[in-house]
Amino acid sequence: MVNRRISGICFVIALMSFASLTASAQSFQVQCPTSTVTHPSTLHDNNSEPIYAGPTNLAPNSQGFLAPTANVNGAIKCQQISGGDGFATMADGSQTYLFAFGPLSGLKDMADGKPGTQFPNVFNTASTGLKPGDPATANGIVPGTWPGFPLPTNALPYNGAVGLAPDADAIAGGLCTAPCLDGHVDPRQVMDVGVMNGNIPAPLMAIDEDDEFFLTLTNVGMVMRPDLFEQHTVHFHGYPNASAFYDGVPDASVAINIGGSFTYYYLAPDAGTYFWHCHITPPEHLQMGMVGQIYVRPRQNRWNGDLYAGLTAQQGDLRTRCDSRDILCSNPLPRVETGASNDGSKKYAYNDGDGSTRYDVEYPLQIHGFDPNFHFVGMTFNPEAFVDMKDKYFLLNGRSYPDTVTPGPLATQATDGAMHFSQPLPSIINIPAGGRALLRISDLDVTEYQTLASLGIPMQVIALNAKLLRDQAGNNLYYKTNSITLGGGESLDVILDASDTSRYHTGDVYYLYTPNLDHLSNDAENFGGLMTEVRIN
Repeated sequence: MVNRRISGICFVIALMSFASLTASAQSFQVQCPTSTVTHPSTLHDNNSEPIYAGPTNLAPNSQGFLAPTANVNGAIKCQQISGGDGFATMADGSQTYLFAFGPLSGLKDMADGKPGTQFPNVFNTASTGLKPGDPATANGIVPGTWPGFPLPTNALPYNGAVGLAPDADAIAGGLCTAPCLDGHVDPRQVMDVGVMNGNIPAPLMAIDEDDEFFLTLTNVGMVMRPDLFEQHTVHFHGYPNASAFYDGVPDASVAINIGGSFTYYYLAPDAGTYFWHCHITPPEHLQMGMVGQIYVRPRQNRWNGDLYAGLTAQQGDLRTRCDSRDILCSNPLPRVETGASNDGSKKYAYNDGDGSTRYDVEYPLQIHGFDPNFHFVGMTFNPEAFVDMKDKYFLLNGRSYPDTVTPGPLATQATDGAMHFSQPLPSIINIPAGGRALLRISDLDVTEYQTLASLGIPMQVIALNAKLLRDQAGNNLYYKTNSITLGGGESLDVILDASDTSRYHTGDVYYLYTPNLDHLSNDAENFGGLMTEVRIN
């Protein structure tokens, strides 16, 4: 009996060793091409967004399918994220365990509260400030105290893919010349940065219409739950015309094992506010924190001149043509041409053609809720009591009031003894005097409907679930309200208009909050929850 038990233990140890060797041999990789069939570098610089001057010219190539011949629109964008775990701090000081995604590229931008999505020439740069085995040896950071994400901009001026390294074997074999950055990464760097570094919300993504987007997910495992061999995926919720293979639903596509990487590919859909989440046991992984936001900026930002004429040009593109014959059309031409134009300095939420979705500043606001008991159980054992799930923390961008108005990232000490900036995005809404703010609001709560109210500055709702509110005759169906209600899996685009300087003055403070009084709490603590401030600067 003793010998059999020892043999069993030896077998388990051998199996674990084999698994670790397999994971390391599997070699994390990233993918960010500089040229594709859709965006050939011979016709266009994929490291910049071109002015939109009409549809891309297409013609059959030698293989018989349509390929660009001139006037290529859009560019290539890339991002890398980790799937793992971490901790976040709630507004009452409680630490909460997360299943979570973390950043593995765009660290500098995300430290500044921006999306981490990058052009190829930025993404494909070697990790010069991150040394193998100890990425905290450069840029004034004390060795052995790697604090996670995000870092102050002056501490880590790096936006490339973490771990991207020269392919030494290919260079030695004469297959390429240095630096030979072909997607190989140093797995130690990826693990140093990615482990216990989960974020709520997940890393922010943003692309432009006509872009190709390459998103690499690397599963670094969940250190607090070594008994779980959890796979992870990325599902872009509500994305139109998504390829099933890249849709992140494991039954129809693929799931990423611990020690593996997978690159998702998307052609940017119509402009709008979308969101994404892990689709492995969604009620669990969403409740635990594996949720994030992505938005698509419209072509109209890149048009010069009359916006209506720009839409007319868009009508010539079969990919985005929108008229009365298409009942699923998301963006009909406006009924009346207003003569609105863009000189390249204005920003719009949608291709509106009449300038009605113009804004000066934009803020992504992700609504979410946490059940602390469910998170505690998720840290210790399974199965969780799904039927008893009840949110007690109500979050905007992963924070409850008053943390929603605390500037900069919030840090939490994890079980590795290091401080990790797990809640990077505050929710303060700063509107320039005489300006307009676009709020990209999404609800990823799995148990509650959520309501937000704005008193003093009416909310103009312009879009629902990434669809402009406009009928097939071109009439705007925008409406003003002082409150909106969302269910899990819904998004709204809202404009707060403070352009009336006789009414809104520098220094004014308003509140965006929930009228559901039981959601204005931090677990047992009153006066918190789903609330933030709107400030006129």
